Amino acid sequence: MSLKGPMPTELSRADLRRQVASLLVVRGSGHWSDGQRRYPRWELTNAQLQRLLADGVGGVILLGGSAAELRLRTDALQSWAQQPLLICADVEEGVGQRFEGASWLVPPLAVGRLHGRDPERAVQLARQYGQCTGRQARRLGLNWVLGPVCDVNNNPANPVINVRAWGEDPACAGALAAAFVRGCQAEGVLACAKHFPGHGDTSSDSHLELPVLPHSRERLEAVELPPFRQAIAAGVASVMTAHLQLPALDTEQPATLSAPVLDQLLRRHLGFSGLVVTDALVMEAITRHHGPADAAVLAFTAGADLILMPADADAAIDGLVEAIEAGRISRQRLNESLERRQQALARTHHSAPASVQEALEGLVSTEEQQLARELVVLSLEHQRQPGAGGALPTSGCGVNLIRLDTQLNCPQLPAMAPALLRPAAAGYEACLIDGRSPSPWSGDALAPLALDRLPQGPVLLQLFVRGNPFRGSAGGDEPWPAVVQQLLAAGRLAGLTVYGSPYVWQQLQPLLPAAIPAGYSPGQMPLAQALLLEQLGLEAAALEGGFTD
Repeated sequence: MSLKGPMPTELSRADLRRQVASLLVVRGSGHWSDGQRRYPRWELTNAQLQRLLADGVGGVILLGGSAAELRLRTDALQSWAQQPLLICADVEEGVGQRFEGASWLVPPLAVGRLHGRDPERAVQLARQYGQCTGRQARRLGLNWVLGPVCDVNNNPANPVINVRAWGEDPACAGALAAAFVRGCQAEGVLACAKHFPGHGDTSSDSHLELPVLPHSRERLEAVELPPFRQAIAAGVASVMTAHLQLPALDTEQPATLSAPVLDQLLRRHLGFSGLVVTDALVMEAITRHHGPADAAVLAFTAGADLILMPADADAAIDGLVEAIEAGRISRQRLNESLERRQQALARTHHSAPASVQEALEGLVSTEEQQLARELVVLSLEHQRQPGAGGALPTSGCGVNLIRLDTQLNCPQLPAMAPALLRPAAAGYEACLIDGRSPSPWSGDALAPLALDRLPQGPVLLQLFVRGNPFRGSAGGDEPWPAVVQQLLAAGRLAGLTVYGSPYVWQQLQPLLPAAIPAGYSPGQMPLAQALLLEQLGLEAAALEGGFTD
């Protein structure tokens, strides 16, 4: 047996593997135990996370759980690693969007709609929005926020961006995204401009397929690129790629795997010197065409620094190591990405409270509570019933017909949600329509609702409709105009609320007689429900939580 230890080549390969691993970001659950994982297809077990972090993996993206669980989770993850980690989350609408107990803010497009009326106030609110998100993220152990969305949502049929965008035109989207960046990064938390070079004008979802953006370079310069330019000028620490095809720039590879997009356009033309991170490589737009090793190598070769959610982390590491050893990726190129990662970590300079209790006690400030409420109030739209103050008529046997994407794992509709309790107190029995189910549709395009399947009485129609990943639709293709006309013809429409997509509200509001109480909120969270229903005359129910605080 040799007593000399590992050969230099073996040690060199081990070091190389750790260096490569530090550029991966893997997915974990915000919940503590493996049995609580909501998406086990993508969320690694604790044993897998511990092994990968011990082997040098340098980043984790988290989803789900409470604020307290998140802080415990981030502390544990860092203890399993032998280096500082990049720990991130998709908290585009505030930390409370993903982790209960923190602030859940209205979607960014709500601020964008305000920008048309009061640009200065909108920019100020966008900066406060970023500060709130960054401060709460830092207290809970996140040092990287995967926002702002810099896509220009100029396509109402966009199934995945929709209200996640800050604007429907480049000037608005850019000004507000840049303000968010400044607010967030002032708290010592990295921001991320996404999805480069622009996912706003697509009618398909890259979680499900590869969209094509058929625009010219001139059009990209005029519409898609300006918000990214403004975010870069604001000092954004990272940019996330988009899984979409741009034939004007690259006829072969999607943006995530394209050197003309990442190296030539983003690095050289726009002058971005920070971290470039891929969108999740488990998305169908990539996995339909490439295995995990191939995808990671192509993305890195194209100019990405960080590999987010590879379909197989070990395969991605092996593929990158082999490509470097074979000379297809230079050591200098690897060192550049490692240096960018270190520079980004150095920007996360503000410390979090030492204990979980301290983090939670000061998590949501009075100012942040006021911000959340103000954002909802400023974004509400409603029409009042003449002579009745906009009140929804009470009923002993009404129907509260609620449309959701899915009844499972639906954080906007907990048991104490105002959209459930307030109509119930007025005599409306809840009936949930699952957007993924055909019931209670009749199959008749002119009268799509099978009224005989519903209880008798007046109907309060509440639509939770917006663009979301994996749905493939933002609700605009559903027959809600026909449903509204059908209920009006039957004399059964008592009121209407739309939470989420402004485009659905714009379709339906002109169909309503002035006597029908109706309203719209971009937000779907309980606070938005409470404040909108209040405008329609439904006050807080006895069992309801403090959603108007």
